[in-house]
Amino acid sequence: MKLYIKQKVFSFKDKFNIYDERGEIKYTAEGEIFTLGKKLHITDTNGQEVIFIRQRLLTFLPKYEISLPGGETVEIVKNFTLLKHVYTIPAWNITIKGDFFAHEYEVLRNGAEIAHLSKEWFTWGDTYAINIADPRDELMALASILVVDCCMEAQNNARNS
Repeated sequence: MKLYIKQKVFSFKDKFNIYDERGEIKYTAEGEIFTLGKKLHITDTNGQEVIFIRQRLLTFLPKYEISLPGGETVEIVKNFTLLKHVYTIPAWNITIKGDFFAHEYEVLRNGAEIAHLSKEWFTWGDTYAINIADPRDELMALASILVVDCCMEAQNNARNS
């Protein structure tokens, strides 16, 4: 299955539409404006929150908490690497490995690829395509790429300051 994520460009806060393979909106993601640390609420078409992402503050490397319905909360951590982007979700045995340019990511569970994320070049706002092997991993893959986007945005903002 595939999902497509398109960031809305002209907005004071983070806003994304997430489309299914038919081009229909399946989820929306919206950030909060006046908060310490980044917070994203991902809702389905009925307005039900399916994922909540919260940045952990005062950490050496970027860390985020991903909360799912039913109360499950896991932590995603950006690992220290020099040339590639690597993130881990220890509770799910997940590793997310990105290329040098941060445009291609593979999501691995116990070493086997479960999703592939691609960021398009030269677009207004960030645009991603996610290929997910098993539909049961849909929310995990979606949360992963949104956290990666948050980390890359923070890194670019720090570089431009």
